Amino acid sequence: MSEAQPPICDYEGSSYQESFWEQGGREYEDRTEAIALKRLLPRDGTRLLEVGAGAGRNTPRYNSFEQIVLLDYSRTQLEKAQARLGLDERYVYVAGDAYRLPFAPSSFDAATMIRTLHHLVDPQRALRQVREALTPGGDFILEFASKRHLKAILRWVLRRQSWNPFAGETVEIVDLNFNFHPRQIQRWLLEAGFDLERQLTVSHFRLDWMKRRVPLGVLVGLDALAQWTGGLWQLTPSVFIRARAVGERAAPREGSIWRCPVCGSLDMEASGKGQACRGCGRVWGLQDGIYDFREPLT
Repeated sequence: MSEAQPPICDYEGSSYQESFWEQGGREYEDRTEAIALKRLLPRDGTRLLEVGAGAGRNTPRYNSFEQIVLLDYSRTQLEKAQARLGLDERYVYVAGDAYRLPFAPSSFDAATMIRTLHHLVDPQRALRQVREALTPGGDFILEFASKRHLKAILRWVLRRQSWNPFAGETVEIVDLNFNFHPRQIQRWLLEAGFDLERQLTVSHFRLDWMKRRVPLGVLVGLDALAQWTGGLWQLTPSVFIRARAVGERAAPREGSIWRCPVCGSLDMEASGKGQACRGCGRVWGLQDGIYDFREPLT
């Protein structure tokens, strides 16, 4: 719990949901990601953790679970998710940090992290946190931005980019926006305590000229067929992996799911202000239905 805090890509106050997804011509990406999630998610479950939930774009796709915990560092993004999803008791909104998740071990039987890993300076640390929050046998659906895709390969061959898409190291495309080699991600998952089960390649046709000229339904249908090649090779800008937490499958823990993100204590008590840690005395706020584990009230 004492590791130095990496820099965080914060979407507080951002119009990302509107500018990128609703007005940015991203229906192709959204629909192909929905297909991948449907193929990889378990049919049902008890409690799912959505790391990097943002404005709740994907959350309705997890409605086979009894409870869904939306975690994002940005409170304003969670407010948009609330407006989209409502204050249904099945949704729990948490402003928190992927590097120090405020959840007790084995609290979830499934987790997702979609379009989030590429913003993390220390992805290995976040993957370890997710593994700890998952019960043994729990399912983890991870999407990552791959550096080894056809457009990057062509640009490198033509000497229009300096970084090698076949090299194993991470490349930072712009500030706090990273692309990873598929083998690197696979290794990190194994080291974090996951078994790899399945891979799908997504967004095979993420080219503006194709999206302008080819009907959306055709592109989505072709991508849905091509996703199955993910177990053979990964040559797309987006890759989905289903991994399973090592161990014999078990139900998530009963009772409180909270853990103090600073001292690590599980001795948490609900109070009028939020969640109070009996271990270190810190109080973590609850306002308008959103828990805030970024900075303590006291």
